[in-house]
Amino acid sequence: MKLNKKQIVLIFVGALLLGFIGAYAGIQLAQDNNQQTLQSTVENSSSNEDESNEQSELTGDLNKVSQAYDIIKENYLEDVEDKQLVEGAIEGMLATLDDQHTSYLDVEMMQQFNEQIESSFEGIGAEVSMVNGNVTIVSPMKGSPAEEAGLRPNDQVLTVDGESLDGLNLNEAVAQIRGEKGSEVVLEIQRAGVTEPFEVTIVRDTIPVETVYSETKEVDGKLTGIIEITNFSEKTGEEFDQQLNELENQEVEGLVIDVRGNPGGLLNVAEDILKHLVPKDLPILQIEDGEGQVEEVYSELEAKKDYPISVLIDEGSASASEILAVAMKDLGYDIVGESSYGKGTVQQAVPMGDGSSIKLTTLKWLSPKGEWINEEGVEPTIEEKQPEYYYSIPIQVEEPFSMDETSEEIANMQVMLSGLGYDTGRTDGYFDDQTEKAVKDFQADNDLEATGEVDTETGGLIESQLVEKIRNGEDDQQLDTSLEELYQ
Repeated sequence: MKLNKKQIVLIFVGALLLGFIGAYAGIQLAQDNNQQTLQSTVENSSSNEDESNEQSELTGDLNKVSQAYDIIKENYLEDVEDKQLVEGAIEGMLATLDDQHTSYLDVEMMQQFNEQIESSFEGIGAEVSMVNGNVTIVSPMKGSPAEEAGLRPNDQVLTVDGESLDGLNLNEAVAQIRGEKGSEVVLEIQRAGVTEPFEVTIVRDTIPVETVYSETKEVDGKLTGIIEITNFSEKTGEEFDQQLNELENQEVEGLVIDVRGNPGGLLNVAEDILKHLVPKDLPILQIEDGEGQVEEVYSELEAKKDYPISVLIDEGSASASEILAVAMKDLGYDIVGESSYGKGTVQQAVPMGDGSSIKLTTLKWLSPKGEWINEEGVEPTIEEKQPEYYYSIPIQVEEPFSMDETSEEIANMQVMLSGLGYDTGRTDGYFDDQTEKAVKDFQADNDLEATGEVDTETGGLIESQLVEKIRNGEDDQQLDTSLEELYQ
């Protein structure tokens, strides 16, 4: 393997996080060793005749690029900045790789990351990726404005404040979505299974970097620990170690690890966590380079934990989350939920020397047993979906919903009202008398005029109460199933 993964910190995020400290940390920590690697490459090539010949051929090819540059500068109708042409050439080269996880981070983007290395940062709190040319949500962060607004994995962002994202690369799209705390952004979203796009208004906020949360529950008289990991950033390993020790000091008899909606982060952090869980007779994971050479990574743990463990995943669990999940699956533990995102590659940030970097796919990772989950995801051993209202979309009310009307928007509203305990009798989108009664009951319970029609005020209150119910973990069927099966 040309790159020693023990000497560099590799980025594992599937795309640029809108204000995510982990991505920056990986880039910054990689720079010094990358410079050494690049310097070594230059020194070796100068003493190798074959490589010198290849370099001469490359120089000839670059003459064509130089010629194109001169033609544009001398003949194009308008003035073009040198920086625009150079960075466009870099982005063009990367685009030919057809890899959504490889991208160019210009100086401004790197400066934005540099501003986000304190204890918190500002943004909407969602990771995005470029999927088939569409800016796509990988996962909203726990407690973020994006989560509160109801964004979900695989939502496509079509416009930002009315401006189309067509033709923009991922960095340019991220720059459109970013902004200061307290500022408002309107995203037009296309969701799978929903015919028409809908708008979501999000107020940007400060996003804390705390990444590990824990609690205990009694299950059949047994004290059970639950650890939720929201992403894999610099301090996540320490936080996990501390909270696992606290749970074990309380003598928990079982453990659930929740990585739902976790978009990933740093590879070395995922390794550190798994070294507490995977014994030394099985690899934590395998790393494969471009030449097919494989390196296996092991822990020094003597034996498995003496209590049962299960892992919760969903479609927003990506990269480092999938490393954890598939390692535990290969170890024989239950994986509960829905199939994960499917990212099996590793990116390294290579500095360009002027403050910019190229985030380049350099390796792929395999499960302990050698499985590559890229574009497939980790399949749960116990498949479980959430209640239907967990998958509802924000209510869009242009004209009040009322009796005898039919629409997808009304169907969505019926699902949401039913989720709040108001029986609409149906969820097919037809506004009948029972739906009207449910609306009136909701309005009366919330000190609204009981008109039976759903206007903007009623729709907004239905939505906000449902979001709060989901955030409080009510009716969490996936967690309930995980706890039920843990001691079977």
